[in-house]
Amino acid sequence: MILQSLAGLPAFLVYFCTSIIAVTAYLFVYTRVTPHNEFQLIRDNDPAAAIALGLSLLGFTLPLVSAIAHSVNVVDCLIWALIALIVQVIVYYLVKIPVPNLSQRIAAGELAPAIWLGLASLSAGALNAASMIT
Repeated sequence: MILQSLAGLPAFLVYFCTSIIAVTAYLFVYTRVTPHNEFQLIRDNDPAAAIALGLSLLGFTLPLVSAIAHSVNVVDCLIWALIALIVQVIVYYLVKIPVPNLSQRIAAGELAPAIWLGLASLSAGALNAASMIT
């Protein structure tokens, strides 16, 4: 019975490790796209940076979860993860249109722009995830 339960362990490990790699790649790319240094701001106890980056990460992981659930293989999953990453980068640039000094305001610890960016990222991620189920 235990062996039956563990039959899916290799697939779990492949997808889990793939998702960790995808999340790491996302954080690497996203934090290079934004002019402010999210991790330094978070280390300096800037809640605006933590909110913006944390919600952005959720906006990426929602479609990643959908990709894991609906992909036919790991390569397919990685392709959809790349699409999710691209969507999040596009959202960052779109959110800057009504708030052109977005990064400077987040770096200054202002919460409103951080919440705006974070929730826009989360919304895009939810739509992205729902769009992947066909």
